[in-house]
Amino acid sequence: MPSESAPNAEENPQRILLVTGVLGAGKTTAMRALEDMGWEAIDNFPIRLLDRLLETEPGTARLDTGSPLAIGFDTRTRGFDPRRMIERIKQLSARPDLTITTLFLDCGGAELERRFNETRRRHPMSEDKPAAAGIAAERELLEPLRRWADIVISTTDFTTNDLQQAIRETFRDSSPTRSTVTITSFGFSRGTPPLADLVFDMRFLANPHWDDGLRPLTGQDAAVGDYIRKDPAFDEAFTRIRDLLLLLLPRFEAQGKAYVTIAFGCTGGRHRSVFTAECIASALREAGFSPTLLHRNLASRAADLLEGSQV
Repeated sequence: MPSESAPNAEENPQRILLVTGVLGAGKTTAMRALEDMGWEAIDNFPIRLLDRLLETEPGTARLDTGSPLAIGFDTRTRGFDPRRMIERIKQLSARPDLTITTLFLDCGGAELERRFNETRRRHPMSEDKPAAAGIAAERELLEPLRRWADIVISTTDFTTNDLQQAIRETFRDSSPTRSTVTITSFGFSRGTPPLADLVFDMRFLANPHWDDGLRPLTGQDAAVGDYIRKDPAFDEAFTRIRDLLLLLLPRFEAQGKAYVTIAFGCTGGRHRSVFTAECIASALREAGFSPTLLHRNLASRAADLLEGSQV
């Protein structure tokens, strides 16, 4: 007798997406996009093993990968037979513990020919004939599966990024996957962070280095923060930078950008950049983001030669 705490398969069915389509339409790109979204992706899966992958023995727990499952296959897959595949999908769809969706990726013939020519790959069904012949034969073979598919996406006019975006919009949950946001301070005198997506130069602000009492301190000290805030340019600059980031970050997330690095620089990387990075990180947390805060040159030695002459 099942325990009361056992999961109810009918209330929480395993989500499965079958991904197929004409060769060259972008199945590999779609599978990678799904994987980036947290799906477990299995490409070029042997059709004959589908039952074994999804079967559940009496008395055992149902298939549960802990994440939705995407299974990719096409005409190169051993045992590929569209009509038999449709019949098997119908049988599996009747199971209460599975929710199965079929995605078919299509593309215009002329565009497929161009893609095969560009990659210098031979269409598997063309043999010694032009690619157009293989494309036509494959399209005829796949027509029953295309008609059966729940979702058809034509990639004729798509770039790789367009297809990735279409996959994200179609199969993501109610909200986009959050980007991993890193905020870092740095000193220009020691080089710009190579992986920064956005760099803000804070050297226009009054420099605490030239105050003897503040020089040994850093942007994490209240006295340094008070000094920088007194600069008439700080408040307006901070507000504009904060508002720009609040505009850009959701758009980065909507485009599926996994990592966003925002860098704030000053000469030595100990005062102005550190304080501004701390303030921006706090503002983003208040807005619902969870940035990681790094200070690259915080422990670096303060030096007049790095800071230049006082104006």
